[in-house]
Amino acid sequence: MTFENLYMKLLQLFVLLTINTFLISCGGQSSDVPTSRVEQQNYEWKLVTSWPKNFPGLGRGPETFSKYVERMSNGRLKIKVFGAGQMVPGFEVFDTVSSGAAEMGHAGSYYWKGKAPASQIFTAIPFGMNATEMNAWLHYGGGLELWREVYEPFNLIPFAGGNTGVQMAGWFKKEIDSVDDLKGLKMRIPGLGGEVLKKLGGIPVALTGGELFTSLQSGAIDATEWVGPYNDLAFGLHKAAKYYYYSGWHEPSANLEFMVNKQAFEALPDDLQAIIEVATRAVNQDMWDEYTAANNSAMQALVETHGVNMRPLPEDVMLALKNASIDVMQEQSAADPMFKKVYKSYSDFQSNVMKYHQISEFEYYKNRAGYNQ
Repeated sequence: MTFENLYMKLLQLFVLLTINTFLISCGGQSSDVPTSRVEQQNYEWKLVTSWPKNFPGLGRGPETFSKYVERMSNGRLKIKVFGAGQMVPGFEVFDTVSSGAAEMGHAGSYYWKGKAPASQIFTAIPFGMNATEMNAWLHYGGGLELWREVYEPFNLIPFAGGNTGVQMAGWFKKEIDSVDDLKGLKMRIPGLGGEVLKKLGGIPVALTGGELFTSLQSGAIDATEWVGPYNDLAFGLHKAAKYYYYSGWHEPSANLEFMVNKQAFEALPDDLQAIIEVATRAVNQDMWDEYTAANNSAMQALVETHGVNMRPLPEDVMLALKNASIDVMQEQSAADPMFKKVYKSYSDFQSNVMKYHQISEFEYYKNRAGYNQ
């Protein structure tokens, strides 16, 4: 269902409710809206997340969503947001919502690769699509339908829940001069990016955001990727590692997710279901806007105030990562039929959108850079 259809559906329901309320106040009857709808039952939900409470970007998205829903529903649906560890640990969001212990969750789908390998694709693929392309595939290229097919056995309905845009490659305690420097490197890197690092001799480590600083500072890990300047500055990662590399080959767009317990969602009346759908779409765009704006000043602060050494990964390292990524995607596709199905849809869409972006976005960036020189 497109955003425009959702909007019209919500508008039609609002108009029907308004007419019904007017008729009742005048002593009339309405046959268009059931009495149960007029009674307007109230709902209180819990939303668990994989992020610290109110953390910039990632953590604020669910809070914004909750406010949108309460306001649009006129208080009929209130959603209490729990940060990671407040109700359940960040890596238990999936099971908590699947079981119905909480009605909603907000996380990154690649955390659930042990339950459904194809889930990783809906966050990011190394050297894959950017945020604009990812959103287009999800909402107009069949991606969201496939995502819901993947989550169907787990009693969950997913929605796109924000995007960070292209991330940074990460923070390293030592310089990366060649592919050999990746061998034995203990790095916090989730999802398919972790599988690529492993193929080149690195050691991927699974950690939630709240564990990153102490793990990096203590030497438990040698490097970590997180998000980008906005979130990395907030965590103070520049105090624990000296070298900050770009670009985020592993997450060219980190698409986040809202997940809803299927029974809880289906128990809602149509208008509240529509409100959830519209609110998730609004937050999906709002979060990306926030990152695009906030990364600018954060990058400036890291470089100018904190003296961070920001540099690109060497070309031979990037080439090795890209080649290893191709191998990983082939292996994952061969190992899991659903992964293969989703990846084919994703890669077909990427192949097509790249052709247009090559002569539009890419050419524009080149021309813009030329004019500024």
